[in-house]
Amino acid sequence: MRLRSLLFAPGNKAEVLAKLPRSGPDGVVLDLEDAVPSDAKDEARQVVAAAAPALVTEHPELSVFVRVNAVPSEWFAADIAALPEGIAGIVVPKLESADQVAALPPLPVIAGLETAAGVARAEAVLADGQVVAAYFGAEDYVADMGGVRTLESTEVLYARSAVALAARLTGTLALDQVVTDLRDEERFRADAAVGRSLGYRGKLCIHPAQVAWAHEAFSPSEQELDRARRLLTAYEEAKAAGTAAIAFEGQMVDEPLARQAQALLDSAD
Repeated sequence: MRLRSLLFAPGNKAEVLAKLPRSGPDGVVLDLEDAVPSDAKDEARQVVAAAAPALVTEHPELSVFVRVNAVPSEWFAADIAALPEGIAGIVVPKLESADQVAALPPLPVIAGLETAAGVARAEAVLADGQVVAAYFGAEDYVADMGGVRTLESTEVLYARSAVALAARLTGTLALDQVVTDLRDEERFRADAAVGRSLGYRGKLCIHPAQVAWAHEAFSPSEQELDRARRLLTAYEEAKAAGTAAIAFEGQMVDEPLARQAQALLDSAD
């Protein structure tokens, strides 16, 4: 599954849901959780039940997910009961244990790791094969920690890295945190570059403009691909001649850097 971008929209806004495919995201999320006020949950379920089948039918290339409310919440059971057929899976926020994953219906799950407990138990939560992807939710994590959100994001570096590590260990696709400044392209790109460097493969988006930025950030450039191909060619030639480390364009290259180059090429495929 490729999810360079996962675009969220409020589940109670039918006109917004219908427009989701316009920006060309890899996946969309019809949100029943944070984007919907508590007194509009019932309405949102009805709107999502009507909107999801149309999105699935008219845009077969699009992965359509529904985000339900957290497992312990008063709305979870009703959300699950109202899930439309044909969706790619469910997004479950604030997952904190393997037991909570076991309580989910038999659908592909994108796990939200966005609390102290969720981050601390990330590997156990993601170990279930039902979980196909995970996202790190910085805003909820900082609120749970009683911390302060900053532009530098140093307050979430440990947790953000821990989620990426747990995803790698369990073979789960890792999706990076949101950028709440909706139209700040520079900030989004800088944040996405950090996420990619940590091992994330895509990003949560909360505005259509962010989709193209995410695709560019999480797709290797032609220059990167060209350099990776040339590096691997030079390295394989050196290995065949009995040399395990070479100088390539002023950089020392050995097996780990060759693996990085191959991983870059694999990500393009």
